Amino acid sequence: MALNDGYTYREELGGRARGLTVLAYLARHYRHSAAADWQARLDRGEVHLDGQPARGAEKLRAGQVLEWRRPPWHEEDVPLGYDLVYQDAALLAVAKPPGLPTLPGGGFLKHTLLTRVRAAFPEASPLHRLGRGTSGLVLFARTPQAGSVLARAWRDHAVQKRYRALAAGLAAREEYAITTPIGPVPHPRLGDVFAASAAGKAASSQARVLERRAATAQTPAETLFAVDIRTGRPHQIRIHLAAIGHPLVGDPLYAPGGGPRADLPGLPGDGGYRLHAERLVLAHPLTGERLRLEAPLPPELRCADGT
Repeated sequence: MALNDGYTYREELGGRARGLTVLAYLARHYRHSAAADWQARLDRGEVHLDGQPARGAEKLRAGQVLEWRRPPWHEEDVPLGYDLVYQDAALLAVAKPPGLPTLPGGGFLKHTLLTRVRAAFPEASPLHRLGRGTSGLVLFARTPQAGSVLARAWRDHAVQKRYRALAAGLAAREEYAITTPIGPVPHPRLGDVFAASAAGKAASSQARVLERRAATAQTPAETLFAVDIRTGRPHQIRIHLAAIGHPLVGDPLYAPGGGPRADLPGLPGDGGYRLHAERLVLAHPLTGERLRLEAPLPPELRCADGT
């Protein structure tokens, strides 16, 4: 555990705040803490409205600035190393270990891949993110020009993304084209969580069986998939493989069908599942050269022949 320097969370309020009190707004929209916890922070002077300490009963209107000046806190110990896969004047590609958050959030500020990379490359800006429990490739731009070109390529689906995933059960088919929409669904403990949803946004994954692993006395049956994704919805591969009846081995959140588990043994960001961002194929943002970047596979995501 390490003590960080604290952080100020700042939000310019929109229409959803109109008419609510400060306390009601915080309790409704930031459900990681109960109303009593938010009131304690208000009483300690940690919450400010338009630069002044708030007490909680103030009525809000759009355009105001609400801040939580969070004092320093101890961050959970996580793996802090990463491997440099590719480097030039425009780009960095690194291999993230499972357990290390990509960006600040969820109680993490300094113990993140972004902080670790910027210690050596202060100019680096991430072009995407991986879930905390996911390992593998994360791409950073080192110049605004490279970042602009690659952000456009990402939006235009010009970057090819391949993952390896270890899923529960034996797949009946060799390949699956999965188009289950993904969007927020209500959950009694989490408020909203991304999951399979008929009202969600379009999502596209192509999953191909690499290896089937029969059950043993120690382990249940498993299927190793290669998954290519065209869209990048939150938790897309976890949701899509669960939607076809094969949730990731060790996934604490998603059940067969693609919805959150009723018993909820874990939270959305918890690790334990087996997912690896294996490959990115893209045009170099300055030269146009075709780049194929790969992160070494974890042993449990290799086929029996080592591939």
